[in-house]
Amino acid sequence: MANNYYDPADLRKFGKITEWSEELGTKFFDYYGKVFEEGALTAREKALIALAVAHTEQCPYCIDAYTKDNLQRGVTKKQMMEAIHVGAAIKSGATLVHGTMMMNKVNKLEM
Repeated sequence: MANNYYDPADLRKFGKITEWSEELGTKFFDYYGKVFEEGALTAREKALIALAVAHTEQCPYCIDAYTKDNLQRGVTKKQMMEAIHVGAAIKSGATLVHGTMMMNKVNKLEM
């Protein structure tokens, strides 16, 4: 059996990050929990955003967690894929718009 760099079992260890820095870890989890509370956005909407961001950040742990979370919230496969495409479009657009920096530099160097 091949070893993977990302071990799915590590996701279950996430809560243990407080062991080596209890104060900061606790503050993170307090913040994280607060972010995902119902507010101007529903928990379902936040879960879809989290899934899209998980893909743009390419975090396999987050992809695993938020795929399961979305399914538990009744989000369909089509809705999840559409959210991922939204994330991909923004990520690719952000990459391409930075091409203007390269164009500016080329134009400046060619003067």
